[in-house]
Amino acid sequence: MEERITMGVKEVVGLDLGDKYSRLCVVEAKSGEVIEGARITTSPNAVKRRFGSCERQRVAIEVGTHSPWVSRLIEECGHEVIVANPRKVRLISANKRKSDKIDAEFLARLARVDPKLLAPVRHRGKTAQASLSVLRSREALVRARRDLVGHARGICKAMGYRLPAWSPKTFAKKAPAVLPGPLKPAMRPVLAAIRSLTCQIQKLDKQVEVLGTESFPETKILRQVNGIGPVTSLAYLLVLEDPTRFRSSRSVGAYLGLVPARDESGESKPELRISKEGDRFLRSLLVNAAQYILGPFGEDCDLRRYGMKIAASGGKLAKKRAVIAVARKLAVLLHALWRTRATYEPLYSANRAQRAKPAA
Repeated sequence: MEERITMGVKEVVGLDLGDKYSRLCVVEAKSGEVIEGARITTSPNAVKRRFGSCERQRVAIEVGTHSPWVSRLIEECGHEVIVANPRKVRLISANKRKSDKIDAEFLARLARVDPKLLAPVRHRGKTAQASLSVLRSREALVRARRDLVGHARGICKAMGYRLPAWSPKTFAKKAPAVLPGPLKPAMRPVLAAIRSLTCQIQKLDKQVEVLGTESFPETKILRQVNGIGPVTSLAYLLVLEDPTRFRSSRSVGAYLGLVPARDESGESKPELRISKEGDRFLRSLLVNAAQYILGPFGEDCDLRRYGMKIAASGGKLAKKRAVIAVARKLAVLLHALWRTRATYEPLYSANRAQRAKPAA
């Protein structure tokens, strides 16, 4: 039984990662006895020294800032690495006697008994992570520009002025002509910052186009769907990384947190909001795409008809439910297109239903 659980390793390591130092605890695989406790520097050289010359071990770490490169480095040293999801491991996150030493021991003991208890996550590869950083940098700049535009509008409202509804791209060009005189000295550096951010965002947009065309040509398959642009298609490929990870396309919706959470107990089955698990960045992009599909510029397609039917059901939350439902369907559709490399038919379901009707 112990050999099956530990898969042949003699020692199991729990590694609690810190920004400067990390705490590790080593337990004997069969007996569970603690045989080592130590602190190492959180650096590539220190990690390589510790794991580069020892026998194969099972190493459990928590998701965090350093976990991607640490997990890759330890795997390169020949060890089995389990990356735990702390949101799923209440034994660690809700512990009233929490410390780095205790967390490391809990990680080791859980990994020794059953790795599934740690709800393992899979880190993306180095290439995908580097490419995804372009998108995350772009998102940070877009968010900063949005905040500055909101600041400018708020300042003007406080003085009794209301600026027109310009897009963030053109805001810095059009605002100077209508700004009230007393506010111009205060707004001049803000508008300069907005112009600079817009310029940097445009440069990153070009990088995204190049990445999609040269490094990830599969984005072309996803961009067949109206509302899916270069940013969303590239983010989808980089976050999921491998379409074969999922047995069914339907599971992608749950992976991205677009399905209702569950809290069933006996006969009680309350209706909950979506779980919001998975990658928040990609989930927000899919929601934005769904809003476009359901908006005034969305083209007629199965997704739009499906969402409009939900929205027409009435009620305050009908439109919100429609957006989430379309985002979930969109996540499933994109995976199916990616996996099969099929040609997208916007009205496939509608046409199939029409063909199925008996002739008059």
